[in-house]
Amino acid sequence: MVLSESDLPGADWVDRQSVSVARRDVRAADAAVIALGDAMPGWVAALMRLRNFIVGFVGLKGAGPGAGANGGQSIGGFPIVSETPEKLVLGFNDWHLDFRIVVEAVPEASGTDLSLTTLVKRKHWFGKLYIFLITPFHVLIVRQSLSGIAEAFS
Repeated sequence: MVLSESDLPGADWVDRQSVSVARRDVRAADAAVIALGDAMPGWVAALMRLRNFIVGFVGLKGAGPGAGANGGQSIGGFPIVSETPEKLVLGFNDWHLDFRIVVEAVPEASGTDLSLTTLVKRKHWFGKLYIFLITPFHVLIVRQSLSGIAEAFS
């Protein structure tokens, strides 16, 4: 599956990581629940709570577990933008940046290729600073999420 420009028009920051699992029946939503839902490790959930506490002082929206989705469908507090069995897009727009998490599940002969892609459209200097500061944590969290997905579906 290929990312579409329509997933987040104007995105200027992308991180894509993937893992292959032995099962062939994994849907994108199944992988998203493992990566972003209640199965999220405690240290990741704690980082997200800390992030939500800190950014609340500058008017950013909460994200992740416990953030809520303002009445719409969500996984792990991230609102669902679009969904098919092979591709789930989550995310929202904020004043400093817009972001999407794209979870893809591509069936292959030997199992399923699963990818987590983060797309960000930074709106101004604060969005650029924010991404610079959170990137090391983002990379660790995505790696941990992919490990959880691999363990759950292999």
